[in-house]
Amino acid sequence: MRLRVRFTGDDLGRVRLAARADPLWETVLSVHRLRDGQGDVVHGPWRRSLRSARALPESLNTLIPRRGYFPDFLNPAESAWGWRAALEAVRATPRRRLAAELGRLTHGPGRAGWLRGLADGEPAALERLTDDLERYHRVAVGGHPVWSAVRTAVDADLAARARQLTFGGVDALLSGLRPALRWNPPVLEADYPVDREVELGGRGLLLIPSYFCWRAPVMLADPALPPVLVYPVAHGPVVSADRAALGRLLGTTRARVLACAAENGATTGELARRVGISLGSASQHARVLRESGLVHSVRRGNEVLHTLTPAGRTLLPAPTAPSGGLHPFTGPHRQGNRPGAPGQPAPGRG
Repeated sequence: MRLRVRFTGDDLGRVRLAARADPLWETVLSVHRLRDGQGDVVHGPWRRSLRSARALPESLNTLIPRRGYFPDFLNPAESAWGWRAALEAVRATPRRRLAAELGRLTHGPGRAGWLRGLADGEPAALERLTDDLERYHRVAVGGHPVWSAVRTAVDADLAARARQLTFGGVDALLSGLRPALRWNPPVLEADYPVDREVELGGRGLLLIPSYFCWRAPVMLADPALPPVLVYPVAHGPVVSADRAALGRLLGTTRARVLACAAENGATTGELARRVGISLGSASQHARVLRESGLVHSVRRGNEVLHTLTPAGRTLLPAPTAPSGGLHPFTGPHRQGNRPGAPGQPAPGRG
């Protein structure tokens, strides 16, 4: 089974990147990773850390089935602006939309009294949902040490995509989404739990990299919503910082290497050229920075791209952010009321 996303010329001019890790997308998709056991090398330690925490509220267990559809309103566009904005958007979901999307669940809103209340737009039911989302996010994602790994991996992916877009245009950006997606102009394809055809129709496509998305991409179920595609990031080796490595950081050359990795990342060769050192020396400095938890390194083709982790960024002066804090290639993120929506590599999505 396969997903096929068909582009027009107008769509190619309206491909956009998310600005940063989307907190609600990561929270919703983490529910699947918490239960399905996939990606044990990457997600196993995180799962095991939550075993005694009873992190998953029953409301989320009900709204996000192990397989198949779950409601689009769980991932509003406002999540691009931060966690609080995301919760407020969920809380403000119109009653008609709640009823329509909850009606698509396999068990329907009649399964539990709380779901019936939610489908009716009862304030108490919406408050319970947002309270449960807040508690789960605080325990399992945003307030958990994994959030640093999420930000690091997503920032590294966005740096790589920005480079592809800068040096090769949209064609290079879409081609670079392999292996999760395959760009065969004018169609972007992926293995998918169900057969699905998506006609962008000039609306463009928002690309959101995700740490908790695994193997297969995710798209909105409702074709009337602005097109969004969530895809899995590449996961680099898990490296723990240690004090001995941090001690080896001292030195002006290494500080220059760190600074060079701040601007959309840098390959080992670029680090060597910019700092004026040998390729071997650049590789060694990058390794120490990586072991210290300050740099994240991911192999892309024949190159290794080095980007700063959140910890690494704290050692440099804060850069001047674009207006609104958006990625320079995204443009304004709001489209209608939302960009993101749920979906995941579970069968039956959409």
